[in-house]
Amino acid sequence: MTPASLPTQLSELTATDALTLFRQGELSPVELTRDCLERIDTLNPKVNAFVHIAHDGAMKAAKGAEARWMNGSPCGPLDGVPTTLKDLTLSRGMPTRYGSATTSPDGGSDVDSPVAASLRKAGAVFLGKTTSPEYGWKGVTDNPLHGVTRNPWNTALTSGGSSGGAGAAAALNLGMLHQGSDAGGSIRIPCSFTGTFGLKPTFGWIPQWPTSAMSTLSHLGPMTRTASDSALMLASMARPDARDGLLGNPHGIDWNAPLPLSLEGWKIAYSPTLGYVDVAQDIRLRVDEAVALLSRLGADVIEIDPGFACPLDTFNTLWFAGATQVVEKMTDSQRDQMDPGLLDIAERGSNISLSQYLAARRERTALCAHMQSFHEQWDLLVTPTLPISPFAAGHNVPPGEKYTDWMHWTPFSYPFNLTQQPAASLPCGLDDNGLPVGLHLVGGKFQDMKVMHAAMLLEEMLPGLVYPRP
Repeated sequence: MTPASLPTQLSELTATDALTLFRQGELSPVELTRDCLERIDTLNPKVNAFVHIAHDGAMKAAKGAEARWMNGSPCGPLDGVPTTLKDLTLSRGMPTRYGSATTSPDGGSDVDSPVAASLRKAGAVFLGKTTSPEYGWKGVTDNPLHGVTRNPWNTALTSGGSSGGAGAAAALNLGMLHQGSDAGGSIRIPCSFTGTFGLKPTFGWIPQWPTSAMSTLSHLGPMTRTASDSALMLASMARPDARDGLLGNPHGIDWNAPLPLSLEGWKIAYSPTLGYVDVAQDIRLRVDEAVALLSRLGADVIEIDPGFACPLDTFNTLWFAGATQVVEKMTDSQRDQMDPGLLDIAERGSNISLSQYLAARRERTALCAHMQSFHEQWDLLVTPTLPISPFAAGHNVPPGEKYTDWMHWTPFSYPFNLTQQPAASLPCGLDDNGLPVGLHLVGGKFQDMKVMHAAMLLEEMLPGLVYPRP
């Protein structure tokens, strides 16, 4: 019999709930995995969250987990938990297509990336691969190979990107743990648009191999319904791997550190606009309400901007240069199959001089130093995750609006890829049209647990979202 304190429907379980039920013998990983796969088969045609569904592999892994739990010997802290990987992540036995028709459909990888290897060792059951735009190049999710990914809250709208498939899957609980990547907001954007939680950890905690074309802008992280589930996932994801030639700090932290009782003594800077961003009024209101809860938790909250100018030119120089690394190896026939937007930014990148590139590197270093100084005084910086609500699917920018590039409507996310700080998006309510709003929590470099602890305390106070089913 399911304990009264836990959800009665499998579709509402968190990973933490599922592990409790496995431990008590009240639920089998086979039963949970089968339920997830059945719901994926039903719902994926409506949202296009998955590009590959590993029916046979998932059920085989779940049966192994079931046997281990029956023997009282789980192989790791995630044994039997249904999990997904992004289509940019190499994983043994599953294809990795990068959302691109230029890749081969034949077979899968014979090797795991570091994050896939760590999650597999922890016992995660891989349900499949989630959608990404081509090579993860933009803040929404559609690609020439797999089409458009849609938002479960309203399938006419985008789920964001580039981890848009993971965001849609998390909102629908098609698996409890979802791996995303974030080089300019690609975890936090879809989490904001789908009402889910995601963390871009400090660069280096989670190793990457092969290296992203966006190099040290790119972070890997968890996407889940709750901050607690993300902490559970991080404890297994953040494992050193010698293949990562850009590893920042291989020693790690205790992602399961005890939660503080309050935020007493914390100093939190609230910047609703960073000093230069236009934010929709209904989003500002929801974020203001969530920030007020930080004061109720004991924190000293002051409205103040972090004091830097918009770093878009710096980001674009590095981003466009990275895009050239994807496109320059393609043949003419392959380029004809690619997203025109990716080809466009690669062309812009090819016109960047070495002097301009090095100047952007210096500007990035200066911004890092500025934020390091800022966080010597402030425990957290809080902003909206996005200034706008989800817009029409299949578009890179809101139709008819003032934006021309996806970076124009994501001004709160990409600065903190430049600085490599931990940053999370936490759902904090609904806008005037009933769509999710994200609260952005940014910590000093290597201060990820401050972000996680604030998020976990806040989610206990915020009204829970009632997730839709399209």
